[in-house]
Amino acid sequence: MAREFDLTPRPVPRVETALRRIVTELPVPQSIPTLEKLHRFEPVAMRGQPPVVWHRAEGFQVWDAWGNQWIDWSSGVLITNAGHGRREIADAIARQAQSGLLTNYCFPSEIRAALVEKLSSVMPEPLKKVFLLTTGSETVECAIKLCRSHGVKVGGRGKHVIVSFDKAFHGRTLGSQQAGGIPSLKEWIVNLDQGFVQVPFPDGYRTPDTSFDFFLKKLAEAGVEPQSVAGVVLETYQGGSASFAPVEYMQSLRQWCTGRKALLVCDEVQAGFGRCGTMFGFEHYGIVPDLATFGKGISSSLPLAAVAGRPDVMDLHPAGSMTSTHTGNPVCCAAALASIELIEKENLVENARVIGDLMLERLRALQAKYPQIGCVDGKGLVAGVSCVKPGGQEPDPDLAFDVVRRCVEKGVLLFSPVGYGGGTVKICPPLVITAEAMEESVAVLDEAFAEATQQEAKVA
Repeated sequence: MAREFDLTPRPVPRVETALRRIVTELPVPQSIPTLEKLHRFEPVAMRGQPPVVWHRAEGFQVWDAWGNQWIDWSSGVLITNAGHGRREIADAIARQAQSGLLTNYCFPSEIRAALVEKLSSVMPEPLKKVFLLTTGSETVECAIKLCRSHGVKVGGRGKHVIVSFDKAFHGRTLGSQQAGGIPSLKEWIVNLDQGFVQVPFPDGYRTPDTSFDFFLKKLAEAGVEPQSVAGVVLETYQGGSASFAPVEYMQSLRQWCTGRKALLVCDEVQAGFGRCGTMFGFEHYGIVPDLATFGKGISSSLPLAAVAGRPDVMDLHPAGSMTSTHTGNPVCCAAALASIELIEKENLVENARVIGDLMLERLRALQAKYPQIGCVDGKGLVAGVSCVKPGGQEPDPDLAFDVVRRCVEKGVLLFSPVGYGGGTVKICPPLVITAEAMEESVAVLDEAFAEATQQEAKVA
């Protein structure tokens, strides 16, 4: 059960540094009417994030309207790769909005043509056709459709099985949640499609056996014949834990899919556009998938997503049969073009690699310091700090929640994934973050763990 933050304002220690400022009670008393309005008019499912009412955001920082200032370790949940509030992106949005074209459905536009051309140019072969959508969930639904369409074409209707991985999160829609690996998120479906099968993700921690033979064994145990597999779908890294698979495993999986005419799909919604210290997360594996899905950091701002793939796969469906109302919205396209230009111009991929290496070194030092940190995973500027109960690997979501709350009260804004993180503190700052800000943030995390674990010991 997800925990909610208390909306009762309470005093917290004052914080005053060049990068952080906490000068009010939290939640801010003046923010309570806004928070209560959200509670009154939105579903309970929208709750769960720290009760900080954002007023403005710039670079790697967030401000409220009452003088508080945070270092942002969330990127608005992995959106603002190029940084919050970038003037270049805002100007591109404004120019397009003032041009007289706000929407055009699937009718052609110059800016949509410019974006798909740009995306194709930065993708490796054979990912040379691009379909623009709105959300990451939409892209996964599209990938599932393409996998099954391709499977039926090359192997008949029996070739329809979609293999994915446990603990994976692929979205909130019907198909994406069936591909996901979190049983609690699928209970509402009731009649699950038997053509979706999950196998253990080889993270080396929750699943110690990372051999590709283990993948084959688990497929066989699930009663899946290799020739029936239409596609294998996985997050490039698991969103809840920031765990990557071994390189050898992924290269074997690539070969296995090729040999069986099954499509390999990398869900890059959280991983793409520099997040992992490479332009695309799958580059860490030395492979290229048949399809890749993107969202979040593609525009650093407005809702836009994309599927990139092999032309023969992307062209499976005839004209007019694979569309979306907001496909290539011109204002969103302008934002994405400006964001990609910033990532390239400012070498933010390299910044993510350099600062990320330092960040992971500091986080692993915390792991050595606190036995309640069971695992630290990640690459580039994404990391997962897994909180565990004493004496084992059992996740401790209460500790993760407490650490997040304490960090927010100290001026570092972050979150613990609900439903699929299993007690993980997720760290994913904008790619413009500096070494100074990273060091200060890790020091805050250290303080939060020290206080939270001391409190746990007192309660015990």
